Amino acid sequence: MERLWAHSVNALGVRHPLEDHLRGTAARASMFGEVFCAGELAGYLGLCHDVGKGDCGWQERLLRAERDGGRVGGDHKLAGTILAHRQVGFFSAAVYGHHGGLPSISDLKRTLKEEAQLSRPQVNEVIERVMSLVPELRRQDPVRIPPFTRELEFDLLLRLVFSAVVDADFLDTEEHFQHQARPAHPFLAGDLVDTFEVERSKLLADRPPAPVDKLRQEVYGYAVSAAKASPGMFRMPAPTGSGKTIAAAGFALHHARHHGLRRVIVAVPYISITEQNAAVYRRLLPDRAGIPLVLEHHSGVDLDDATATGQWSAKLAAENWDSPFIVTTTVRLFESLFDRRPAAMRRLHRLARSVIVLDEVQALPDRLLIPILSALRTLTELFGTTVLLTTATQPHYWSLSPFQGLPVHDVIPQARQRSLYSDLRRVRYTWFPGRPTLREVAAKVAAERQVLAIVNTTKDSANLHHHVEEKRDPALGLVYHLSTRMAAQHRRDVLERVRAHLAAGEPVAVVATPLVEAGVDLDFPVVYRAFSSADSLQQAAGRANREGRLNQGLVVIFDPCDGGHPTDQSYNAALAATRSHFGPGKALPDDLDALAEYYPQRYGSQNLGLPAESGPAKTPNGALIEKWRRELDFPRVANGFRMIEELTVPVIVRYDGIESDVEVDDILRRLRRGNATRQDLRALQPYIATIPRWLAARGELCVPVIGDLYEWVADYHPMRGVDITEQTIPDDPKEYIL
Repeated sequence: MERLWAHSVNALGVRHPLEDHLRGTAARASMFGEVFCAGELAGYLGLCHDVGKGDCGWQERLLRAERDGGRVGGDHKLAGTILAHRQVGFFSAAVYGHHGGLPSISDLKRTLKEEAQLSRPQVNEVIERVMSLVPELRRQDPVRIPPFTRELEFDLLLRLVFSAVVDADFLDTEEHFQHQARPAHPFLAGDLVDTFEVERSKLLADRPPAPVDKLRQEVYGYAVSAAKASPGMFRMPAPTGSGKTIAAAGFALHHARHHGLRRVIVAVPYISITEQNAAVYRRLLPDRAGIPLVLEHHSGVDLDDATATGQWSAKLAAENWDSPFIVTTTVRLFESLFDRRPAAMRRLHRLARSVIVLDEVQALPDRLLIPILSALRTLTELFGTTVLLTTATQPHYWSLSPFQGLPVHDVIPQARQRSLYSDLRRVRYTWFPGRPTLREVAAKVAAERQVLAIVNTTKDSANLHHHVEEKRDPALGLVYHLSTRMAAQHRRDVLERVRAHLAAGEPVAVVATPLVEAGVDLDFPVVYRAFSSADSLQQAAGRANREGRLNQGLVVIFDPCDGGHPTDQSYNAALAATRSHFGPGKALPDDLDALAEYYPQRYGSQNLGLPAESGPAKTPNGALIEKWRRELDFPRVANGFRMIEELTVPVIVRYDGIESDVEVDDILRRLRRGNATRQDLRALQPYIATIPRWLAARGELCVPVIGDLYEWVADYHPMRGVDITEQTIPDDPKEYIL
C-alpha cells in the first residue's frame, strides 16, 4: 500500500504519515467535542480535514518542498469538504475553513456546486485512496449531530466544533514537529478551591482592617452559597468596594467544583484592570509544582517562553486556553467568539462547561449587546456554561430581546441588594453650580489636598491637567495625569506612585480620563467628575472613600461649558437618559429606582433590535450581526463585530521611565524589514500609546512603521505623554475620544 504523508520530516528525520495525522486529529477533536456532546461530529470532521492531502500532486509538492525548501502550496481542502458534506452537511465548513477561516455558507454551497463538479473524478480518486488507509472514513451509520434546530444555535455549535477541529489539528501537527505531545494542564478549576480559601484567609489577615470588611465578608458568603445553584446565568450587582473581584472568583471556583466545570474565564473591559485583577488572583492561586494556575492573556502581558520537556508553558497555553483559571479582556473573548480565523477561534471550545465571569459588565458596548447576549444565552442553555455578570451598576439586560424570559440566579438576594447599597454608601454627591469652565473647575481641584478629577476626553484631561498644574501650590507636589496618550508603562508607573502617596497620607492630585473608573484600585477622599452617563458617574464615585475610612467621601459632579464627550450614538443615548433622571433636583447616580428607568430608556432610544446600519462610520449594529449569524455568513459577522471602533491607532513613544531606546530602535528596524517576531511585538507593549487616526494621517508628528502602527517623533510630555493640546485640532474631531 502506498504511503501518504501529512507533513515533512521533523528534527528526527521522520515524516508524518497522513493516516496518523487524521486519526490523531480526530481523537483530539472528539475529546474536545465530547465536552459539549459533539464528540462524534468533531471527531469525524477531524478525520476528514486533511483528506485532500492524498492528492498525488500535493504529495509530490510536499517531497519537493522538503528537498528544495519553500512552501508546499496548493489547495487541499476540497476533497475532505466534499466527503464531510456527504455525512454532516454544512458542518463541512469546518473542514473547508480549517486553514483560511470559516466561509459563508453561500460560498460553501457555490464551491460544492461548481468546483466539485469540475473536479469530481479527481476528488473521488483522492477520497478512495485515503479511505484505503483510513477505512473508518467510510461510514455505514450517520454521524450523530446534536439536535439543535434554531439558526443561532447552529451558528454557535459550528463555531465550537470548528474550534475543536482546529485546536486538534494544531496540537497533532505540533506533536509531530516537536516529537512529543504538549502536556495538558494537570488541574481543573474545581481542584483550586482549597488553595484559594487558604490564600484568601492569609490575604485578609495581612491587610489593614477596614470598616467595610464585614460587608465584604457578607458578599463573599453570598457568592459561595450561590455557587451551589445549577449552572446557568447569574448576576452579582454590588456596590464598588464590596469585594466583587474576590467574591466573583470564589463563586466561580466553588461552582466549578460543585458541578464539575472545567475552567474559570474572567473577562474585564480594560487591560489595566486585567493586570490588576490577575495580580490578585495569582496571589490567591500561587504556582503549584512550578506550574502557574492563573493564565493572564492579553496584549499587554509577556508570556513565558518555557518549552522544556514535559513542562506546561503559559506561552503555548495562551493559544488554546489550556489553564484552569484565565484572566483576559472582553475584547479578546468576544472578538474571538465572533471571529472566523483559526488562530483566533481555536480556544473557543474551552468555553463549554466553563464559568465565564464578566467583570464590569456595564462596559460592554451597547451597539453589540444583541449578539453578545444572544451568544451568552446559548452557551448557558446548550453548552453547559455558567455566566456571572458582575458590576456596581447592573444594566437591565433582561429588557432586551436575547435575555427576555431567561432565568437568572441572583448571587445577592434581591431583598438585600437595596440595603447593601445603602450600607455601603460612602460618599456624598454634590453638583457644581452652573456650567463652569475647565479653568474654574481647576481652581477648585487645585485647592484639594488629595483629589482625583475625571473628564470625558483626552483633550479635556490634558487641558484640565495644565490648568491644575498652574493653580496648585508647588508645596502639594506633582499633579499626575492618566490617559491613553501615555505609554502603557508610564501609566503603570503613575498608578504606583499615586498609590504610594495615598498610602503614606501625602498630598496628591490626579487628572484622568475614565480609564481609572472601572475596577482601578484607588481611594481618594474627594473626586471631581465631569457630567457623563449615570454608570460612569457611579463608577467614578467608587474611587472616593473606597475603604470607608472616612465618614463620607465627596463626589463633585460638574458640567463644563468648554468640555467635550464622545460623539457616538450609544454615548449620546446614555447621556440623554442620564439628564432625564439624574442631576440637581433629581435622583443621585446610585439611586436604584432611577437606574431601573435609565437603562430601558438608554437602550430603547437606540433601537438596538432593529437591523439597520448606524453611527458616523455606518457601523453594523447588533441586530444586523444577528441577521448575518442566522445566514451563517461568518466573514460578514467577523468584519462587522468590532468592540473597539478604529478611531485611534497605536503609536510607539519614547518614555524616559524605560531605559531601552536601543531595543526599541532594533525592533522598529525589524518591523520595517518585515522580520519581527511575536516576542518583539510583546516587547513593544510598554511603549505603546494611542493617538487619533486623523493625527496619524497628518504625518508631521509621527511616521508609519507597519500597518496601523506608528512611531511618535515629536516631543513626549513627561506628565501628559503625547500632548496634542497645542496642535491644530480639526473643526469636528469625532475621533477625539478616550
